[in-house]
Amino acid sequence: MTLWTACKMGFRLRVITARRVILPAWLIFLPAIAGAQGLPQADPQALGFSTTRLHRVENIVARAVEKGEIAGAVALIARRGEIAFLQSFGMADIDDRKPMEINTIFRIASMTKPVTSLAVMMLYEEGHFLLSDPVSDYIPELKNLRVLKAGTDGVETTAAVSEITIRQLLTHTSGISYRFISSGAQREKIARLYAEAGVSDGLSETDGRIADLSRRLGELPLLFEPGEQFAYGLSIDVLGHLVEVVSGMTLDEYFVSRIFKPLAMADTHFYLDDDKVGRLASVYTSTEEGGMRELGNETVVNDYLVYSATYPYQGPRTYFSGGAGLVSTISDYVRFLQMFLNGGELDGVRLLSPTTVTMMTRNNIGDLNVGPGIKFGLGFAVLEDPGLAGNPGSAGSYFWGGFFNTQFFVDPEEEIIGIIMTQRFPADPGNVRQKFASGTYQAIID
Repeated sequence: MTLWTACKMGFRLRVITARRVILPAWLIFLPAIAGAQGLPQADPQALGFSTTRLHRVENIVARAVEKGEIAGAVALIARRGEIAFLQSFGMADIDDRKPMEINTIFRIASMTKPVTSLAVMMLYEEGHFLLSDPVSDYIPELKNLRVLKAGTDGVETTAAVSEITIRQLLTHTSGISYRFISSGAQREKIARLYAEAGVSDGLSETDGRIADLSRRLGELPLLFEPGEQFAYGLSIDVLGHLVEVVSGMTLDEYFVSRIFKPLAMADTHFYLDDDKVGRLASVYTSTEEGGMRELGNETVVNDYLVYSATYPYQGPRTYFSGGAGLVSTISDYVRFLQMFLNGGELDGVRLLSPTTVTMMTRNNIGDLNVGPGIKFGLGFAVLEDPGLAGNPGSAGSYFWGGFFNTQFFVDPEEEIIGIIMTQRFPADPGNVRQKFASGTYQAIID
């Protein structure tokens, strides 16, 4: 029985008063779409997986749907360049009875950052700049910055001792923050200043162009002296502006011509055309009762956090956020990651040298830390000590995720890529992304 046949026969989703969605089994396990998987598919056993144990991965994601933690998801596991597991679960839109499909499009938010970092490193390889160059050599608005003084009641600043380098932007050690990350007195001050200046985090419809961000940031203090700390923020959006300055293209044009077309990533965009909007998964958010509801056309404003579900298809379509703006499919994104796992090449197309890939995926922040056992490369978090991090991956694995509940990991030692995409904020109340990663590793038997 197909999904649509079942709907015509009168099956209904069961929804309890807290909007917790319980899906029948026939809605949870939806078949992969032939020809849309992004990489060749292979027998999981030939790739060293237990098929019985891969069923546990299905169960992990299915339970999250059944519990109403997520509306639906698409999950993928690839090894040695071939797909061992590709499955869609649940619904892309519950009210419209739209099932999650393999080719569903997701807002990947901060999974945009590795794409922008790739663009920067491609220009670096072409000799346009050194990573040690001050970014102000190319974006003069970011020269002569000031730093927020700690331990003061008001907003007091002092002149920065050094310029921000391109490497510091790539590693989030520039002193540039996010307005929505406001824990701690210093970050609270920065968040307030960013909000007052109209700085966008790239998670909602935004007027103007990415160059406007550099101008605004140039008038605001840094959170700390460049190079002294790790602080996740808008650094990669600034690098998107750098790509535009150096290449002479918009970031969108550069991505399409230099990355997406060469890698055959036909469903990865900043903004969707009308014929693809119907494939975009809906975003779900929490209710006061503990369930979830669909986020409609409203813009959510909560303290310094501003986000909306409409930015990929509404608005002026001129602001290309290199840190948060892309939408994509799991099939497109696995091709992007496989290129990295292959040392910069995919299907005869080489975007980077193996040496540059190695540089990007090793520790570039020295003694600083992202978290216990976790460092940062040039565009990726890097797993340095799996035991300390409590992570089942191999040392040298790299990973990242997105605001709307997407995540990937790449393990060069095991030659594995794992990706899971859902659409919810606050993200992942049941930790399905971490459980998916753990489930992937327990399924490896060879």
